[in-house]
Amino acid sequence: MARSFIRWLEDIGAGDTESVGGKNASLGEMVRNLDRAGITVPPGFAVTSDAYRHFLSANNLEPLIVAKLAELKGGKVSSAEIGSATRTAIETAEWPKDLADAICHAYRDLSRRLRVDEADVAVRSSATAEDLPEASFAGQQETFLNIRGEVALLNAARRCFASLFTDRAISYREAKGFEHLKLALSIGVQQMVRSDLAGAGVMFSIDTETGFDRVVLINAAWGLGENVVQGTVDPDEYQVFKPLLAEPALKPIVHKRCGSKALKLIYAQDGEQPTRNVPTTPAERSAYVLSDTEILQLARIACAIERHYGCPMDIEWAKDGRSGEIFVVQARPETVQSRRRQGLQRTYKITRKGRKLVTGLSIGGAVVAGPVCIIRDPKNIDRFVTGAVLVTTSTNPDWVPIMRRAAAMVTDRGGRTSHAAIVSRELGVPAIVGTGDATRVLQQEQYVTVSCAEGDEGFVYEGVAEFVTEEMDVTAVPRTRTQIMLNLANPAAAFRWWQLPADGVGLARMEFVIANQVKLHPMALVHFDALTDEKAAVAIDELTHGYEHKADYFVDRLSLGLARIAAAFYPKPVIVRMSDFKTNEYANLIGGAEFEPKEENPMLGFRGASRYYSPQYRDGFALECRAIRHLREEMGFTNVLVMIPFCRSPEEADRVLEVMAESGLKRGDKGLEIYVMCEIPSNVILADIFAQRFDGFSIGSNDLTQLTLGIDRDSELLASVFDEQSKAVKWMIGSVIQAAHQAGVKVGLCGEAPSNHPEFAEFLVERGIDSISVVPDSFITVKNHVAKAESRNSKMSPSGRRTTD
Repeated sequence: MARSFIRWLEDIGAGDTESVGGKNASLGEMVRNLDRAGITVPPGFAVTSDAYRHFLSANNLEPLIVAKLAELKGGKVSSAEIGSATRTAIETAEWPKDLADAICHAYRDLSRRLRVDEADVAVRSSATAEDLPEASFAGQQETFLNIRGEVALLNAARRCFASLFTDRAISYREAKGFEHLKLALSIGVQQMVRSDLAGAGVMFSIDTETGFDRVVLINAAWGLGENVVQGTVDPDEYQVFKPLLAEPALKPIVHKRCGSKALKLIYAQDGEQPTRNVPTTPAERSAYVLSDTEILQLARIACAIERHYGCPMDIEWAKDGRSGEIFVVQARPETVQSRRRQGLQRTYKITRKGRKLVTGLSIGGAVVAGPVCIIRDPKNIDRFVTGAVLVTTSTNPDWVPIMRRAAAMVTDRGGRTSHAAIVSRELGVPAIVGTGDATRVLQQEQYVTVSCAEGDEGFVYEGVAEFVTEEMDVTAVPRTRTQIMLNLANPAAAFRWWQLPADGVGLARMEFVIANQVKLHPMALVHFDALTDEKAAVAIDELTHGYEHKADYFVDRLSLGLARIAAAFYPKPVIVRMSDFKTNEYANLIGGAEFEPKEENPMLGFRGASRYYSPQYRDGFALECRAIRHLREEMGFTNVLVMIPFCRSPEEADRVLEVMAESGLKRGDKGLEIYVMCEIPSNVILADIFAQRFDGFSIGSNDLTQLTLGIDRDSELLASVFDEQSKAVKWMIGSVIQAAHQAGVKVGLCGEAPSNHPEFAEFLVERGIDSISVVPDSFITVKNHVAKAESRNSKMSPSGRRTTD
């Protein structure tokens, strides 16, 4: 009989869920099949579901549970009352001798294998309906860490059995439609990984918010991993691009964010609880938990596990502080994004909003509004008002009963991979986690709007915002001969558009990344020692902390920001326009005021190509070039091409190309293409000469219209005569298209006119434009306009290019 109570992990596989639960079955599957892939699972054994049933039977507990659940179904008592009574009955029950002997014998055997008298073990619940593709059951049962000795092990195991009937577990099964009595509980007993001396966390082999399946998302914090799982801390966050991991020389880390990590969970001293939280040191809070090498190692582990299971995975990992070895302690199927209908994309656009109150990490992609309900303790969840915005310090699965009733959830602490974040996704409740101060800033019953639709960051706005929703079926988009590309600027939102069948990115605005992710003027880094602005110097010191050379910060942050845009559409081309700030905009960067002249008309002043070879900015431009080179050569995004803005003459083009070559960006080397913006009349007049120097043109319709018609595009008085469809502008556009094709180079247009005016799209098609680049919201509209224009414009030359009149 005792044999059926214990099974060692190496004897378990994926088909043993009924015997050992989803968690243990997955661990055994990895032990048996993935050791050769370099994946290490801590050794251990499972206490089977037969043991659980034997425990209930020996204590005559099943009739009591049946009766209590009947009361719940009849509405006579609450799930909290049922849970409390059932847990008390289990926790006060006696161990059957044969079962206790079997568990203690296995524990002694494990200790001998580890060559210790009494092994430190993790004791984890593993339900028989847990970690399924359709339901994660994340955090619904208990885990106990740093358990040592037979008595402590038996006590922890009994509490695991009881945790099948926590309030949150009962509510979750009710929400998911699982029969309570059809579930049984197994227990996993494994060697403790000493991550209290290093770090631990959670990773997904898919982007949890957008479903982009070509990245690994990793969260990490100091100490034992429960703080990340339970959302107690704001962890580090990393993203790695999977398709480039096969090349050992590359480092395709596309995102790094250092979390505050205010606490770490460590071993407690003898006589105390097994673990305790302690504050982290200032050095720990400001440092990344993982090195780049470890980030890449974890990403490769995630990919190997995903390949074996054939689906996106949710994985918990831990690093042993003594050996430096990384262990996988759990792996289960991801249950939300992988099950969503591919091709259907709902977007939210806020048209009017109030003051921004708090900012955090967005979970989900919706916008909702409602009154604030602040609850700091789950004991007070009966005070929650259905339809309110739940605001609390941190969350764990105890909050599940009211999460289902919330319009949205906002927390002070937590990360994307916490159990609560996973459950909120499953329930379809948008959440903003890790705000730092929501419970202090927001007020009880105050009406707010929660926006999770603006990228990685989520925002809470004052009042009820106005917004529109749109549902796009990207599988129904027509095919076109003309390439339709995207204009993108915000790396945080790039993955939201991965399902659009775009032909790449026609315009990635470098200046947006510099302004929002780098924040510093590059010349202030190059000449930091000569900086006289003390306030700027302090800010620069803070931002560049940890970098040996301050200029490396600029290169690192800029390349990381651009990498997310490049990854979203890899291997399709992503054309990055080098920085195109005006002098007044450059001056607004930290440290920028000392390096920028004051101009009466910055729009026509020291901007674009003229800066790149000037002594006033040449060293700053060199840092931009270093970032592009790093992006292409060290990270592997060879799909990144570059574009030069506001290039006034061929002579200026030569000077810029020379400076770029000196920085390692030579046209034609390693497939590098260099484009030029066509936004000045001289670009059109001398198009044949410019075409000898560049691989293509991108028509900037706004500036070209401004300079052709002599109109300040920002002038309200002249707005009625600013017309991209004027005959003069269309002549300019048609002429450069013709000249480009005669020279054998590509030509595209960036702008919204093809979206707003179908007849303008038809004009571009008639003239034979190669590509049109628009903002994502306009993509489907423009694609449809172009498809109709192409069907009407059936005249084709023998070469296949549309003829021009």
